[in-house]
Amino acid sequence: MTPPEPFLCRSARWLTFASAATILISIAASQTLLALAVAALLASGMPLRLPPIKLPLLLFMLGTLVSLAFSGEAAAGLPGVRKFYVFLILLAVFSTMRSIESIRALMLSWAAIGALVAVRGLVQFAGKIREAHLLGRSFYDYYVPGERISGFMSHWMTFSGQEMFCLILLAAFLLFAPDAFRRGWVWLLCAALMALALVLGMTRNAWLGTAAAGLYLLWFWRRWLVALVPVAGILMVLAAPAEVRERLTSIIQPKQGVDSNQHRIVTWRTGLRIIERHPLLGLGPEGVKLHFDEYVPADVPRPLPDGWYGHLHNIYLQYAAERGIPTMLVLMWLLLKVLWDFGRGLRRLPPGRGNPRFLLHGGIAVLVATMVAGLFEHNLGDSEVLTMFLVVVACGYRALEKEAVEVG
Repeated sequence: MTPPEPFLCRSARWLTFASAATILISIAASQTLLALAVAALLASGMPLRLPPIKLPLLLFMLGTLVSLAFSGEAAAGLPGVRKFYVFLILLAVFSTMRSIESIRALMLSWAAIGALVAVRGLVQFAGKIREAHLLGRSFYDYYVPGERISGFMSHWMTFSGQEMFCLILLAAFLLFAPDAFRRGWVWLLCAALMALALVLGMTRNAWLGTAAAGLYLLWFWRRWLVALVPVAGILMVLAAPAEVRERLTSIIQPKQGVDSNQHRIVTWRTGLRIIERHPLLGLGPEGVKLHFDEYVPADVPRPLPDGWYGHLHNIYLQYAAERGIPTMLVLMWLLLKVLWDFGRGLRRLPPGRGNPRFLLHGGIAVLVATMVAGLFEHNLGDSEVLTMFLVVVACGYRALEKEAVEVG
């Protein structure tokens, strides 16, 4: 008979689960629960474990600290270092979530909560339509620049990034997990709600990230379906509301003063100038926000296009400009190592559905979505999105372990 698990071990695991689950609702609640989870973990005597990305993770943190030390503005850059706290979720998840069933339950809790968050977003969307009508404004011109749905979050980018992750992981579950359709109608309903909220959120980087992840998942599920994607895409565009079609065409034909294309071009060009002048250590954490105006190219007309200039809307430029090219390359090493390890793990699995297969395919799809969306937004700089990303990484590495594969 298996002895009962000690109370502190159970507490650490359930507090970790709760911290990861509540990130879709409240960053304050999630981080409070994370602190309690780590305290319980330390008190329990359980082994402290990190996924096998310790070296690039350590070098990334070291590069950040060196950049801060040489920036001359250590106090101003501390918020970038305090974000290291979020990385404790890697330790908590990888040390406490020992069964693949509990990881599967966490992923499905994200699907259920993500659907509830989507419903809140859809209610907000109906309210935005009424607001635009009462103000006598074009809905697109009112909604896109600063009134988009945000669920329980403070910003639509966070909302869209989280819904993107939840939808991708649910898709991976339906395509690759065993017994995925035992309550199939529930999960299909959740997927439909999240997909609708993601479309109506009109966040283009999340659309592109989801599309890239979807193509990846389809390729490894039924490869021939990829050939039908263009036809399906055309049909969906034709059936979409006019505002959604306008947002899609804005990728190549932006509406002046509404869509952010010109604003992003300014941030990217400015980021390249920063990197050119500070290639090794960057400006330091938060340095882009503090010194952006000093590096705007002289040929950019003033006033600048409407938009947020506190970061560069591109994770690769952002980390290179803030912390230097070497630290950005370390981040790329970390991301590509996860991609390589998960892909290698998939090749070693027996054929057929399985929980490890769903977690590894879902992990790669989330990574692909993050890297594609990161071309157009500083998504890993968002604590809520970063937390979910790190949870997925930890769960994927847990699925690689021999005992997890055997249980799965």
